[in-house]
Amino acid sequence: MEKRIAMRETMHCVVLPYPAQGHMNPMIQFSKRLQHEGVRVTLVTTLFYFKNIENNLNLPHSISLETISDGFDNGRHGEALNLRVYLERFGQVGPQNLGELLENLARTGYPVDCIVYDSFLTWPLDVARKFGVVGAVFLTQNLPINAICYHVYIGKLRHDHEVSLLPMLPQLQYSEMPCFFFNHEEDPDFLQMLRDQFSNIDKADWVLCNSFYELEKQVTDWTMKIWSNFRTIGPNIPSIFLDKRLKDDEDYNITQFKTEECITWLDNKPKYSVVYVSFGSLVSLDEEQMKEVAYSLKHSQKYFLWVVRVSEEAKLPKDFAKNSEKGLVVTWCSQVKVLAHEAIGCFLTHCGWNSSIEALSLGVPVIVLPQWSDQGTNAKYLVDVWKVGIRPMVDDKKIMRKEALEYCIRELMENEKGKEIKINAMQWKNLAIEAVSEDL
Repeated sequence: MEKRIAMRETMHCVVLPYPAQGHMNPMIQFSKRLQHEGVRVTLVTTLFYFKNIENNLNLPHSISLETISDGFDNGRHGEALNLRVYLERFGQVGPQNLGELLENLARTGYPVDCIVYDSFLTWPLDVARKFGVVGAVFLTQNLPINAICYHVYIGKLRHDHEVSLLPMLPQLQYSEMPCFFFNHEEDPDFLQMLRDQFSNIDKADWVLCNSFYELEKQVTDWTMKIWSNFRTIGPNIPSIFLDKRLKDDEDYNITQFKTEECITWLDNKPKYSVVYVSFGSLVSLDEEQMKEVAYSLKHSQKYFLWVVRVSEEAKLPKDFAKNSEKGLVVTWCSQVKVLAHEAIGCFLTHCGWNSSIEALSLGVPVIVLPQWSDQGTNAKYLVDVWKVGIRPMVDDKKIMRKEALEYCIRELMENEKGKEIKINAMQWKNLAIEAVSEDL
Protein backbone atom coordinates (compact mmCIF):
# COMPACT_ATOMS: atom_id res chain seq x y z
CA MET A 1 0.00 0.00 0.00
CA GLU A 2 2.77 2.45 0.95
CA LYS A 3 4.66 1.67 -2.26
CA ARG A 4 1.55 2.18 -4.36
CA ILE A 5 0.90 5.64 -2.88
CA ALA A 6 4.53 6.65 -3.22
CA MET A 7 4.49 5.91 -6.96
CA ARG A 8 1.86 8.60 -7.57
CA GLU A 9 1.86 12.25 -6.62
CA THR A 10 -1.72 12.38 -5.36
CA MET A 11 -3.56 10.05 -3.02
CA HIS A 12 -7.17 9.34 -4.06
CA CYS A 13 -9.99 8.93 -1.51
CA VAL A 14 -13.55 7.85 -2.17
CA VAL A 15 -15.92 9.33 0.43
CA LEU A 16 -19.28 7.57 0.93
CA PRO A 17 -21.78 9.23 3.32
CA TYR A 18 -25.09 7.74 4.38
CA PRO A 19 -27.66 9.38 2.04
CA ALA A 20 -29.09 12.01 4.39
CA GLN A 21 -28.23 15.69 4.68
CA GLY A 22 -27.07 15.44 8.29
CA HIS A 23 -24.51 12.85 7.20
CA MET A 24 -23.61 14.45 3.88
CA ASN A 25 -22.73 17.87 5.32
CA PRO A 26 -19.86 16.89 7.67
CA MET A 27 -18.42 14.40 5.20
CA ILE A 28 -18.45 17.00 2.42
CA GLN A 29 -16.58 19.34 4.73
CA PHE A 30 -14.04 16.64 5.55
CA SER A 31 -13.66 16.01 1.82
CA LYS A 32 -12.79 19.67 1.31
CA ARG A 33 -10.18 19.43 4.07
CA LEU A 34 -8.64 16.39 2.41
CA GLN A 35 -8.61 18.13 -0.95
CA HIS A 36 -6.92 21.17 0.60
CA GLU A 37 -4.15 18.84 1.83
CA GLY A 38 -3.54 17.62 -1.72
CA VAL A 39 -5.75 14.51 -1.72
CA ARG A 40 -7.91 13.78 -4.75
CA VAL A 41 -11.50 13.20 -3.56
CA THR A 42 -14.44 11.46 -5.19
CA LEU A 43 -17.71 11.92 -3.30
CA VAL A 44 -20.16 9.07 -3.80
CA THR A 45 -23.89 9.11 -3.10
CA THR A 46 -26.90 7.08 -4.14
CA LEU A 47 -28.61 7.67 -7.45
CA PHE A 48 -31.96 8.60 -5.93
CA TYR A 49 -30.47 10.93 -3.34
CA PHE A 50 -28.48 12.67 -6.07
CA LYS A 51 -31.67 13.22 -8.06
CA ASN A 52 -33.13 15.02 -5.04
CA ILE A 53 -30.16 17.32 -4.46
CA GLU A 54 -28.83 17.70 -8.01
CA ASN A 55 -30.15 21.23 -8.49
CA ASN A 56 -28.94 22.32 -5.05
CA LEU A 57 -25.48 20.76 -5.01
CA ASN A 58 -22.52 23.00 -5.68
CA LEU A 59 -19.34 21.07 -4.94
CA PRO A 60 -15.91 22.60 -5.52
CA HIS A 61 -14.63 21.69 -8.98
CA SER A 62 -11.73 19.85 -7.38
CA ILE A 63 -14.10 17.26 -5.84
CA SER A 64 -15.61 14.73 -8.24
CA LEU A 65 -19.10 13.31 -7.74
CA GLU A 66 -20.21 9.78 -8.60
CA THR A 67 -23.41 7.83 -7.93
CA ILE A 68 -24.17 4.20 -7.19
CA SER A 69 -27.47 2.38 -6.84
CA ASP A 70 -28.73 1.44 -3.38
CA GLY A 71 -31.39 -0.82 -4.92
CA PHE A 72 -34.09 1.83 -4.54
CA ASP A 73 -33.56 4.18 -7.44
CA ASN A 74 -37.16 5.40 -7.25
CA GLY A 75 -36.79 6.33 -3.62
CA ARG A 76 -36.28 4.44 -0.37
CA HIS A 77 -39.44 5.78 1.23
CA GLY A 78 -41.52 4.65 -1.71
CA GLU A 79 -40.04 1.18 -2.13
CA ALA A 80 -38.46 0.06 1.16
CA LEU A 81 -40.86 -1.05 3.85
CA ASN A 82 -38.58 0.09 6.67
CA LEU A 83 -35.00 0.91 7.60
CA ARG A 84 -34.04 -2.75 7.95
CA VAL A 85 -35.23 -3.54 4.42
CA TYR A 86 -33.37 -0.54 3.06
CA LEU A 87 -30.08 -1.36 4.75
CA GLU A 88 -30.29 -5.04 3.81
CA ARG A 89 -30.91 -4.22 0.15
CA PHE A 90 -28.16 -1.59 0.08
CA GLY A 91 -25.84 -4.14 1.69
CA GLN A 92 -26.70 -6.62 -1.06
CA VAL A 93 -26.17 -4.37 -4.10
CA GLY A 94 -23.79 -1.78 -2.67
CA PRO A 95 -20.57 -3.83 -2.63
CA GLN A 96 -20.82 -4.76 -6.29
CA ASN A 97 -21.81 -1.25 -7.37
CA LEU A 98 -19.07 0.43 -5.35
CA GLY A 99 -16.57 -2.16 -6.59
CA GLU A 100 -17.48 -1.42 -10.21
CA LEU A 101 -17.00 2.28 -9.54
CA LEU A 102 -13.52 1.65 -8.14
CA GLU A 103 -12.66 -0.41 -11.22
CA ASN A 104 -13.90 2.36 -13.52
CA LEU A 105 -11.86 4.96 -11.65
CA ALA A 106 -8.75 2.81 -11.98
CA ARG A 107 -9.33 2.33 -15.73
CA THR A 108 -9.58 6.09 -16.22
CA GLY A 109 -6.27 6.67 -14.47
CA TYR A 110 -7.47 7.46 -10.97
CA PRO A 111 -7.03 4.32 -8.85
CA VAL A 112 -8.40 4.64 -5.34
CA ASP A 113 -6.18 4.44 -2.26
CA CYS A 114 -8.74 4.88 0.51
CA ILE A 115 -12.49 4.58 1.18
CA VAL A 116 -13.89 6.90 3.87
CA TYR A 117 -17.35 5.57 4.68
CA ASP A 118 -20.21 6.44 7.01
CA SER A 119 -20.42 4.19 10.07
CA PHE A 120 -24.12 3.50 9.35
CA LEU A 121 -22.85 1.47 6.36
CA THR A 122 -20.52 -1.38 7.35
CA TRP A 123 -20.03 -3.17 4.02
CA PRO A 124 -17.71 -0.58 2.37
CA LEU A 125 -14.90 -1.95 4.55
CA ASP A 126 -15.29 -5.30 2.78
CA VAL A 127 -14.90 -3.49 -0.55
CA ALA A 128 -11.79 -1.75 0.73
CA ARG A 129 -10.31 -5.11 1.77
CA LYS A 130 -11.18 -6.69 -1.59
CA PHE A 131 -9.38 -3.92 -3.49
CA GLY A 132 -6.47 -3.68 -1.08
CA VAL A 133 -7.12 -0.08 -0.10
CA VAL A 134 -7.38 1.71 3.24
CA GLY A 135 -10.80 1.67 4.94
CA ALA A 136 -11.62 4.61 7.25
CA VAL A 137 -14.93 4.64 9.09
CA PHE A 138 -16.49 8.06 9.79
CA LEU A 139 -18.67 8.47 12.91
CA THR A 140 -21.07 11.38 12.36
CA GLN A 141 -22.46 11.32 15.91
CA ASN A 142 -20.54 12.61 18.91
CA LEU A 143 -18.34 10.49 21.15
CA PRO A 144 -20.68 10.11 24.16
CA ILE A 145 -23.37 8.71 21.84
CA ASN A 146 -20.87 6.40 20.19
CA ALA A 147 -19.64 5.21 23.59
CA ILE A 148 -23.20 4.43 24.69
CA CYS A 149 -24.00 2.57 21.47
CA TYR A 150 -20.73 0.64 21.67
CA HIS A 151 -21.51 -0.50 25.22
CA VAL A 152 -24.92 -1.67 24.04
CA TYR A 153 -23.21 -3.55 21.19
CA ILE A 154 -20.77 -5.38 23.48
CA GLY A 155 -23.56 -6.20 25.94
CA LYS A 156 -22.40 -4.05 28.84
CA LEU A 157 -25.37 -1.70 28.65
CA ARG A 158 -28.93 -2.94 28.24
CA HIS A 159 -31.45 -0.72 26.51
CA ASP A 160 -34.25 -2.25 28.57
CA HIS A 161 -32.59 -1.71 31.97
CA GLU A 162 -31.97 1.33 34.11
CA VAL A 163 -28.92 3.26 33.00
CA SER A 164 -25.63 2.51 34.73
CA LEU A 165 -22.89 5.08 35.07
CA LEU A 166 -20.30 4.67 32.34
CA PRO A 167 -16.85 5.65 33.62
CA MET A 168 -16.14 8.29 30.97
CA LEU A 169 -19.59 9.90 30.97
CA PRO A 170 -21.51 12.07 33.42
CA GLN A 171 -24.44 10.54 35.27
CA LEU A 172 -27.27 10.35 32.75
CA GLN A 173 -30.93 10.13 33.61
CA TYR A 174 -33.02 7.69 31.61
CA SER A 175 -34.55 10.58 29.64
CA GLU A 176 -31.07 11.81 28.71
CA MET A 177 -30.12 8.61 26.92
CA PRO A 178 -30.54 8.05 23.15
CA CYS A 179 -34.12 7.40 22.12
CA PHE A 180 -33.61 3.68 21.52
CA PHE A 181 -33.83 3.36 25.31
CA PHE A 182 -37.48 4.38 25.01
CA ASN A 183 -38.70 3.17 21.62
CA HIS A 184 -36.68 0.03 20.89
CA GLU A 185 -39.88 -2.01 20.73
CA GLU A 186 -41.57 0.38 18.31
CA ASP A 187 -38.42 0.99 16.24
CA PRO A 188 -36.03 -1.98 16.62
CA ASP A 189 -34.40 -1.29 13.24
CA PHE A 190 -32.87 1.97 14.42
CA LEU A 191 -31.32 0.29 17.44
CA GLN A 192 -30.03 -2.54 15.25
CA MET A 193 -28.36 -0.06 12.90
CA LEU A 194 -26.66 1.71 15.79
CA ARG A 195 -25.40 -1.63 17.10
CA ASP A 196 -24.28 -2.91 13.73
CA GLN A 197 -22.05 0.09 13.02
CA PHE A 198 -19.57 -1.48 15.48
CA SER A 199 -19.74 -4.98 14.02
CA ASN A 200 -16.51 -4.64 12.04
CA ILE A 201 -15.12 -1.34 13.27
CA ASP A 202 -12.16 -3.14 14.87
CA LYS A 203 -11.01 -4.09 11.36
CA ALA A 204 -11.03 -0.54 9.96
CA ASP A 205 -7.66 1.08 9.32
CA TRP A 206 -8.86 4.38 10.79
CA VAL A 207 -11.78 5.40 13.00
CA LEU A 208 -12.72 9.07 12.55
CA CYS A 209 -15.24 11.20 14.43
CA ASN A 210 -16.77 14.61 13.78
CA SER A 211 -15.70 16.17 17.08
CA PHE A 212 -12.58 17.71 18.59
CA TYR A 213 -10.40 16.62 21.48
CA GLU A 214 -10.90 19.51 23.89
CA LEU A 215 -14.66 19.09 23.66
CA GLU A 216 -14.71 15.45 24.78
CA LYS A 217 -11.34 14.72 26.41
CA GLN A 218 -12.35 11.86 28.70
CA VAL A 219 -14.35 10.00 26.09
CA THR A 220 -11.64 10.56 23.48
CA ASP A 221 -8.94 9.16 25.76
CA TRP A 222 -11.13 6.14 26.54
CA THR A 223 -11.90 5.62 22.83
CA MET A 224 -8.22 5.68 21.90
CA LYS A 225 -7.63 2.86 24.37
CA ILE A 226 -10.23 0.81 22.49
CA TRP A 227 -9.08 1.82 19.00
CA SER A 228 -5.54 3.16 18.82
CA ASN A 229 -6.26 4.27 15.25
CA PHE A 230 -9.01 6.65 16.41
CA ARG A 231 -8.87 10.36 15.54
CA THR A 232 -11.18 13.34 16.06
CA ILE A 233 -11.27 15.32 12.80
CA GLY A 234 -13.85 18.01 13.56
CA PRO A 235 -15.56 20.29 13.78
CA ASN A 236 -16.48 19.78 10.15
CA ILE A 237 -18.10 23.11 9.38
CA PRO A 238 -17.19 25.59 6.62
CA SER A 239 -13.68 26.96 7.01
CA ILE A 240 -14.63 30.64 6.69
CA PHE A 241 -16.17 30.48 10.18
CA LEU A 242 -13.13 28.88 11.82
CA ASP A 243 -9.57 28.89 10.46
CA LYS A 244 -10.30 30.45 7.04
CA ARG A 245 -7.76 28.14 5.37
CA LEU A 246 -10.07 27.04 2.58
CA LYS A 247 -10.78 29.79 0.08
CA ASP A 248 -14.48 30.53 -0.55
CA ASP A 249 -15.59 27.76 1.85
CA GLU A 250 -18.69 29.53 3.17
CA ASP A 251 -21.31 26.78 3.16
CA TYR A 252 -21.89 23.03 2.99
CA ASN A 253 -22.43 23.14 -0.80
CA ILE A 254 -25.77 21.38 -0.51
CA THR A 255 -28.73 23.68 0.02
CA GLN A 256 -32.48 23.74 -0.50
CA PHE A 257 -32.78 27.30 -1.73
CA LYS A 258 -30.50 30.07 -2.89
CA THR A 259 -31.47 33.08 -0.81
CA GLU A 260 -29.82 35.82 1.23
CA GLU A 261 -33.14 37.01 2.67
CA CYS A 262 -32.21 35.97 6.20
CA ILE A 263 -28.79 37.63 6.17
CA THR A 264 -30.20 40.87 4.77
CA TRP A 265 -32.84 40.84 7.50
CA LEU A 266 -30.24 40.18 10.21
CA ASP A 267 -27.97 42.96 8.92
CA ASN A 268 -30.50 45.50 10.15
CA LYS A 269 -30.72 44.10 13.70
CA PRO A 270 -28.63 45.07 16.76
CA LYS A 271 -25.87 42.82 18.06
CA TYR A 272 -27.08 39.77 20.04
CA SER A 273 -30.73 40.83 19.64
CA VAL A 274 -32.25 37.94 17.64
CA VAL A 275 -33.59 34.57 18.79
CA TYR A 276 -32.87 31.99 16.08
CA VAL A 277 -35.18 28.96 16.03
CA SER A 278 -34.72 25.78 14.02
CA PHE A 279 -35.55 22.13 14.65
CA GLY A 280 -33.53 20.64 11.81
CA SER A 281 -34.51 18.78 8.67
CA LEU A 282 -36.33 15.82 10.28
CA VAL A 283 -37.90 16.79 13.61
CA SER A 284 -41.66 17.33 13.47
CA LEU A 285 -43.22 19.16 16.43
CA ASP A 286 -46.87 18.57 17.18
CA GLU A 287 -49.32 21.42 16.64
CA GLU A 288 -49.61 22.24 20.35
CA GLN A 289 -45.85 22.66 20.73
CA MET A 290 -45.68 24.77 17.57
CA LYS A 291 -48.37 27.05 19.02
CA GLU A 292 -46.47 27.49 22.28
CA VAL A 293 -43.25 28.38 20.45
CA ALA A 294 -45.09 30.81 18.18
CA TYR A 295 -46.84 32.70 20.97
CA SER A 296 -43.70 32.78 23.08
CA LEU A 297 -41.73 34.39 20.28
CA LYS A 298 -44.57 36.81 19.61
CA HIS A 299 -44.87 37.89 23.24
CA SER A 300 -41.15 37.96 24.06
CA GLN A 301 -40.68 41.36 22.39
CA LYS A 302 -37.40 40.05 20.96
CA TYR A 303 -36.50 39.83 17.31
CA PHE A 304 -36.74 36.27 16.04
CA LEU A 305 -35.85 34.27 12.95
CA TRP A 306 -37.68 30.94 12.74
CA VAL A 307 -37.08 28.21 10.17
CA VAL A 308 -40.32 26.29 9.57
CA ARG A 309 -40.19 23.64 6.88
CA VAL A 310 -42.95 23.69 4.26
CA SER A 311 -44.34 20.45 5.70
CA GLU A 312 -44.69 22.14 9.12
CA GLU A 313 -46.20 25.49 8.09
CA ALA A 314 -49.80 24.34 8.51
CA LYS A 315 -49.15 23.86 12.24
CA LEU A 316 -48.55 27.57 12.80
CA PRO A 317 -51.40 29.46 14.51
CA LYS A 318 -53.66 31.25 12.03
CA ASP A 319 -53.08 34.61 13.72
CA PHE A 320 -49.29 34.28 13.72
CA ALA A 321 -47.64 36.57 11.16
CA LYS A 322 -44.75 35.08 9.20
CA ASN A 323 -43.27 38.50 8.56
CA SER A 324 -43.67 41.21 11.14
CA GLU A 325 -41.79 44.09 12.70
CA LYS A 326 -40.16 41.70 15.17
CA GLY A 327 -40.01 38.37 13.38
CA LEU A 328 -39.32 36.51 10.17
CA VAL A 329 -40.42 32.95 9.38
CA VAL A 330 -38.64 31.20 6.48
CA THR A 331 -38.70 27.68 5.09
CA TRP A 332 -34.91 27.41 4.90
CA CYS A 333 -31.73 29.32 5.64
CA SER A 334 -27.98 28.76 5.64
CA GLN A 335 -27.72 27.90 9.32
CA VAL A 336 -23.98 28.39 9.69
CA LYS A 337 -24.21 31.84 8.13
CA VAL A 338 -27.07 32.74 10.42
CA LEU A 339 -25.38 31.44 13.58
CA ALA A 340 -22.19 33.29 12.66
CA HIS A 341 -24.06 36.60 12.34
CA GLU A 342 -23.45 39.01 15.21
CA ALA A 343 -27.18 39.77 15.51
CA ILE A 344 -27.89 36.27 16.87
CA GLY A 345 -28.33 36.24 20.64
CA CYS A 346 -29.41 32.65 21.21
CA PHE A 347 -30.51 29.50 19.38
CA LEU A 348 -33.59 27.41 20.20
CA THR A 349 -32.53 23.99 18.92
CA HIS A 350 -33.59 20.34 18.81
CA CYS A 351 -29.94 19.46 19.61
CA GLY A 352 -29.07 17.39 16.57
CA TRP A 353 -25.31 16.89 16.54
CA ASN A 354 -24.67 19.07 13.48
CA SER A 355 -26.65 21.95 15.01
CA SER A 356 -24.96 21.40 18.37
CA ILE A 357 -21.42 21.46 17.06
CA GLU A 358 -22.22 24.48 14.87
CA ALA A 359 -23.49 26.41 17.90
CA LEU A 360 -20.41 25.41 19.91
CA SER A 361 -18.03 26.30 17.10
CA LEU A 362 -19.66 29.68 16.51
CA GLY A 363 -20.05 30.69 20.15
CA VAL A 364 -23.86 30.81 20.26
CA PRO A 365 -25.78 30.12 23.51
CA VAL A 366 -28.61 27.60 23.14
CA ILE A 367 -32.05 26.81 24.50
CA VAL A 368 -32.45 23.05 24.24
CA LEU A 369 -35.63 21.26 23.20
CA PRO A 370 -34.54 17.69 22.31
CA GLN A 371 -37.05 15.40 20.61
CA TRP A 372 -35.54 11.99 19.71
CA SER A 373 -32.44 10.06 18.56
CA ASP A 374 -29.24 11.41 20.19
CA GLN A 375 -30.76 14.77 21.04
CA GLY A 376 -31.46 14.18 24.75
CA THR A 377 -27.83 13.27 25.38
CA ASN A 378 -26.57 16.19 23.30
CA ALA A 379 -28.83 18.50 25.32
CA LYS A 380 -27.40 17.14 28.57
CA TYR A 381 -23.88 17.95 27.42
CA LEU A 382 -24.77 21.38 26.05
CA VAL A 383 -26.37 22.46 29.33
CA ASP A 384 -24.57 20.59 32.12
CA VAL A 385 -21.14 19.69 30.70
CA TRP A 386 -20.24 22.37 28.16
CA LYS A 387 -22.43 24.96 29.94
CA VAL A 388 -23.48 26.81 26.81
CA GLY A 389 -27.22 26.54 27.22
CA ILE A 390 -30.34 26.43 29.29
CA ARG A 391 -33.13 23.85 29.44
CA PRO A 392 -36.76 25.02 29.60
CA MET A 393 -39.23 23.20 31.81
CA VAL A 394 -41.72 20.89 30.09
CA ASP A 395 -45.07 19.77 31.46
CA ASP A 396 -46.52 16.29 31.93
CA LYS A 397 -47.28 16.15 28.19
CA LYS A 398 -43.61 16.99 27.48
CA ILE A 399 -44.69 20.31 26.03
CA MET A 400 -42.57 23.41 26.56
CA ARG A 401 -45.07 26.14 27.39
CA LYS A 402 -44.62 29.70 26.21
CA GLU A 403 -43.88 30.96 29.72
CA ALA A 404 -40.95 28.55 30.00
CA LEU A 405 -39.46 29.64 26.69
CA GLU A 406 -39.95 33.32 27.49
CA TYR A 407 -38.11 32.79 30.78
CA CYS A 408 -35.16 31.13 28.99
CA ILE A 409 -34.97 33.89 26.40
CA ARG A 410 -34.82 36.53 29.14
CA GLU A 411 -32.19 34.56 31.05
CA LEU A 412 -29.89 34.30 28.02
CA MET A 413 -30.43 37.74 26.52
CA GLU A 414 -31.03 40.02 29.53
CA ASN A 415 -29.63 38.51 32.73
CA GLU A 416 -26.23 37.74 34.28
CA LYS A 417 -26.59 34.00 33.64
CA GLY A 418 -26.74 34.70 29.93
CA LYS A 419 -23.48 36.65 30.08
CA GLU A 420 -21.75 33.71 31.78
CA ILE A 421 -23.10 31.27 29.20
CA LYS A 422 -21.96 33.55 26.36
CA ILE A 423 -18.43 33.61 27.81
CA ASN A 424 -18.43 29.79 27.93
CA ALA A 425 -19.72 29.61 24.36
CA MET A 426 -16.96 31.91 23.11
CA GLN A 427 -14.34 29.79 24.86
CA TRP A 428 -15.57 26.73 22.96
CA LYS A 429 -15.49 28.72 19.74
CA ASN A 430 -11.82 29.54 20.33
CA LEU A 431 -11.03 25.88 21.05
CA ALA A 432 -12.83 24.81 17.87
CA ILE A 433 -10.72 27.24 15.86
CA GLU A 434 -7.56 25.82 17.46
CA ALA A 435 -8.68 22.27 16.63
CA VAL A 436 -9.06 22.88 12.89
CA SER A 437 -5.93 25.02 12.77
CA GLU A 438 -3.86 21.93 13.50
CA ASP A 439 -2.53 19.92 10.57
CA LEU A 440 -4.48 16.81 9.52
